[in-house]
Amino acid sequence: MTTLLVIRHGITTWNVEGRIQGQSDIALSDEARRSIPGWRLPAQAASGQWLTSPLNRARETAALLGHADARIDQRLQEMNWGDWEGQRLEDLRRELGEAMTRHEALGLDLRPPGGESPRDLQARVAPLLNELASDKGPFTAVTHKGIIRALYALAVGWDMTGKPPVKLHKGCCHLFRLSSDGQPEVERLNIPLISE
Repeated sequence: MTTLLVIRHGITTWNVEGRIQGQSDIALSDEARRSIPGWRLPAQAASGQWLTSPLNRARETAALLGHADARIDQRLQEMNWGDWEGQRLEDLRRELGEAMTRHEALGLDLRPPGGESPRDLQARVAPLLNELASDKGPFTAVTHKGIIRALYALAVGWDMTGKPPVKLHKGCCHLFRLSSDGQPEVERLNIPLISE
């Protein structure tokens, strides 16, 4: 059985400001650079191959966790949020009003102007999951919130409308099993990275 542990990159200034980062290559914050080396990784991360998104915030997170040599895979980069990158969701909701409500109600098919949808993201990552399943793992990937949510949605059949069946918490990583054809299944969610 192949396992895939997914870790979200450390925080950036745009995270703190509530801005949509998408594929904008925003660096980690100084706070993240201080805290990441203290993250407590689950046992699954100790063996197998590490992968990372090409965006600097993910690559630097992998390096600070001792995996500067993590294999970069373009398919792990964040969703392209097009014209909405750099915007705050609360501002978009205020400015676009009902149009934004209709956008958000589309779930997997929400597509920002000039961007891609979560369904596109699932299609982008599916061949990678298939490759990983063939390689037999285990694997650890440093990636982004959008990828993690799309992977979770694929695993549980969530259409991304309304709240997820299980909330994915900040400061946690998530473990998936991959079937022989790359279909993800939840093994364990919300594994804390920070000791309480």
